Amino acid sequence: MKKEIIPAIIAKTQEEMEDKINKVKDFVNIIQLDVMDGLFVPTHSLDFDIKLPKIKGRYEAHLMVSNPEEWIKRNYKKVDIIIAHFESVKYPEKVISLAKNKKKKIGFSINPKTPVQSIKPYLDKLDLVLVMTVDPGFYGSKFIPEMAEKIKELRNLKPSLDIEVDGGINPETIKIINDAGANLFVSGSYLLKNGNTEKAIEVLKELVGSP
Repeated sequence: MKKEIIPAIIAKTQEEMEDKINKVKDFVNIIQLDVMDGLFVPTHSLDFDIKLPKIKGRYEAHLMVSNPEEWIKRNYKKVDIIIAHFESVKYPEKVISLAKNKKKKIGFSINPKTPVQSIKPYLDKLDLVLVMTVDPGFYGSKFIPEMAEKIKELRNLKPSLDIEVDGGINPETIKIINDAGANLFVSGSYLLKNGNTEKAIEVLKELVGSP
């Protein structure tokens, strides 16, 4: 199963977004856009009409918004992968169909307090599940190690599933989630606030055996 390091982009302006994308685009295959509406989470990020620079890899949108359907309808052409928070999805089947009909990959993200069993009925229709290892909404939140059990549970339920993990990921915590069975690793503050972003990405790649 392919392992990827995925930088997370939080930005308030087009200029800030482009600056952060330019820091990481040459070293990774996927860049995550953290979209926050100030409602589902208290923070605002990328909640404007984003114009994404062309990159060799793919963009995924992590929708920390109260109405993911609306965002998908307006912005689906901009990204390749859409991840909606299960807690904000009123009709899961509808959101899955909406993304699939637009020829996009779709995943659900679950907060630390949301049990794996709540998304079990949808696992066969999802391309990935994102396990939050922090309460969402900020760069630099504290990693919750107990979420490793959730990753193991998911891996046992569906061995072929892409399991993405987001929150507090650095050289120490990435080992825990890699051992638990994750294969996609999202890192925000460790990568973007590092003096040498390229080196920081290489360190994480080496730790999980990513090419």
